[in-house]
Amino acid sequence: MKFLRDKLDDLAPLFEKGGKYEKFWPLFDLQSSFLFTSGEVTRTASHVRDSTDMKRLMMTVVVALLPCMLMACWNTGYEGMLAIAKGASPLDTWQTTLWQALGFSFDFKSNFHCILFGALYWIPIYITVMVVGGIAEAIFAVVRSHEINEGFLVTGALLPLTLPPTIPLWMVALGTVFGIVMAKEVFGGVGMNFLNPALTARAFLFFAYPAAMSGDSPWIAADFAGVDTFSGATLLSQAAAQAGALDNADWWSSFWGSVPGSLGETSAFACLLGAGLLALSRVGSFRTMGGVVIGTVFMAISFNLIGSTTNPMFGVPWYWHMVLGGWAFGMAFMATDPVSSAFTNRGKWFYGFGIGMLVVMIRVVNPAYPEGMMLAILFMNMFAPLIDHFVVQANIRRRLARSAA
Repeated sequence: MKFLRDKLDDLAPLFEKGGKYEKFWPLFDLQSSFLFTSGEVTRTASHVRDSTDMKRLMMTVVVALLPCMLMACWNTGYEGMLAIAKGASPLDTWQTTLWQALGFSFDFKSNFHCILFGALYWIPIYITVMVVGGIAEAIFAVVRSHEINEGFLVTGALLPLTLPPTIPLWMVALGTVFGIVMAKEVFGGVGMNFLNPALTARAFLFFAYPAAMSGDSPWIAADFAGVDTFSGATLLSQAAAQAGALDNADWWSSFWGSVPGSLGETSAFACLLGAGLLALSRVGSFRTMGGVVIGTVFMAISFNLIGSTTNPMFGVPWYWHMVLGGWAFGMAFMATDPVSSAFTNRGKWFYGFGIGMLVVMIRVVNPAYPEGMMLAILFMNMFAPLIDHFVVQANIRRRLARSAA
C-alpha cells in the first residue's frame, strides 16, 4: 500500500492545478479518496469534530438498504417461481435461459433458489444504474472541475429498488441520467438539489413508460396469460378496484414482503430495519418518519369516518396503507433525504405530516393511481424550503418578543 501511495503522490502534480491533466483532477481524486484518507487534514488545535463525514453518511444509507436489497432478490425469485408453479409460463428472457441451462428447477420453496433467481434480475439493473450514474457524475465533475461526491452511491442503491424487475435496461439507463442531470446537476450538484434524484428518475420513467412501470407483468418473472389460479395484481390495485379486497388478504404477508410489487418496496419489515439504523445514526430524521406516520393515520381515519359507497379506498384502514405499495420504503429512505427534506426540527414534523396526508389523499381520491407515495414526497420536496422559512420566522418572532419583554 505504501508503494501505491508513493506512486499516486508522484502522479498528483500532473492532475493538480497547473498540471498537464488538471481537468481530470476529480477522477484522480476519487480513486485516491477510496483507497486512502484525504491528504488535506487539520493537524493543530483546536477543533470540534463529528465522526460523520459525507462518505460515511452515504455509506450508512447504503448499509441500511441492504435488507431491502436482499428482499429484492428473494421476493422477485419467489413471486416468479410461485407463478410458474401455479401454471404460468416462464418469460422468454436470458435469465430464464441461463437458469434452465444451469439445471436449476423453479422451486419457490427453496430460499436459495429464490434469491439466486431474483438476483439475475436485480444485479443487472443495479449495475446499470451504478455505471451510468457514475459516468454522468464523472462528466459533470470534469466539466465543473470539482471532486466527485459519493452521493451517487445512494441514488444508485435507491433507484433500482423502486423499479420492476423486468424493466428494460435501456430505460433504467435513461431514467438514471434524467434523475441525476435534471434533479441534481442542473441545480449545482450534491447539496443543491431540492428534488430527490432517485424519485425524480422513477417519476420520469413512470410517466414516460407507464406500460413498463405498472400493471401485472413488470414486477413478476412470469407471463399470466390464461392463468386463472394466480392473481397478478398487487393488493393496492385490488383494494382500489373492489370493495373488501383486503378482507381475505394476509396483513403479515404484506409486512414481511412476500407479495407482488417493485423490487425492494414490498417488505415493510426490511424498510423498518433500515429506518431504525438511519434514526439511530441520525442520518435519517425520526421526526420526518414520525410525521409521515401521524399524517397517514390522521388522513386514513378521516376517510374511514367519511366513507363512500362508490370508492372502496375510503374504507382502507391506516395499518393497511403502511404495508401496501411503497409507503414504508418512501417513509424510511425517500422522505428522510437530508438534502431535499426540511432542515428545521419543527419543520420536519410538518414536512412528514404533509407526506402522510398526501399519500393517503392520492390513493383514495384518485383510485386510478393507487400508489401515491412517490408523488407525495416530490410534492413536499418543493414545499420544504417554504416550511423551513416559516419555522425560522416564527422562531425570530418569539425571540424578539422575549427580548422586548
